[in-house]
Amino acid sequence: MSDRTALITGITGQDGSYLAEHLLELGYRVYGVVRRSASENFWRIAHIRNDIELIHGDLLDQSSLDQAVLRSEPDEVYNLAAQSFVPTSWEQPLLTGEFTGLGVTRILESLRRLDKEARFYQASSSEMFGRVREVPQTELTPFHPRSPYGCAKAYGHFITVNYRESYGMHACSGILFNHESPRRGLEFVTRKITHTVARIKYGLATELRLGNLDARRDWGFAGDYVRAMHLMLQQEAAGDFVVASGETHSVREFAELAFAEVGLDWQDHVVQDPGLIRPAEVDLLVGEPRKAREQLGWSTTVDFAGLVKMMVQADLEWIERQRNKRERLP
Repeated sequence: MSDRTALITGITGQDGSYLAEHLLELGYRVYGVVRRSASENFWRIAHIRNDIELIHGDLLDQSSLDQAVLRSEPDEVYNLAAQSFVPTSWEQPLLTGEFTGLGVTRILESLRRLDKEARFYQASSSEMFGRVREVPQTELTPFHPRSPYGCAKAYGHFITVNYRESYGMHACSGILFNHESPRRGLEFVTRKITHTVARIKYGLATELRLGNLDARRDWGFAGDYVRAMHLMLQQEAAGDFVVASGETHSVREFAELAFAEVGLDWQDHVVQDPGLIRPAEVDLLVGEPRKAREQLGWSTTVDFAGLVKMMVQADLEWIERQRNKRERLP
């Protein structure tokens, strides 16, 4: 059993929930920072709610982050909180910059002043590469972000490097490529596909509207990727790591596999909607995870086809549960 303590921002999100599970299995005491809200959105952590401690805080409020650090006294801090939906970053670029960029600086400042020995993980993103300079992308590939979200993530990445080099902090960035799961939000294209496929299968919908079908991404399972986050903070020297599957697949391929899982032809239901195409599109992302494999001993356990199957089956089961609940109502 570990006697270590971790503080996770964004604990109610996809990655936060999987990371909290993983750390609890390793014997950590886990604290999570959550924003005050009129309605709680804790469904991803409901099954571990009694095993973790939640602290109210906000990436926009320095004092609340200071209090979170003082209360938890963490050995490790994982910053997973952000405005993370790329299309929204075009609609709210300033807010995205505050949360996803400057929010990182606020956490680093709290640690620098109050708990400099704590190890820090920053959730960087493959969206920083944007218009890619080389294929595959490595830790040394130059960034060329193509969205306000990617720009904000690049700032968060470089400020983490800066605090590591300027103050000697054990601060790491994981440059994570797309990672999905049944806990992905419905606004993300992968979950939009699998959830709509399940609805079509049950006769609750007839079409799936998508944007750029040719966009290619490096997709993996979120449960695999949080293990890499933890491994980064166990290294003697802090560094940055690309975390990816090393394979690339198109949105079209994802949709085709998802529909095939329920015995349907994707071409009978998918409608390409130009209104869903980004102002500046990112066409191809594929990572080279050699450094993570060699230095961290990390590898994936779920392949692309397995990921699509997992997500489709989970959405089919979710809709079936909802149908059963309605049928039981008087």
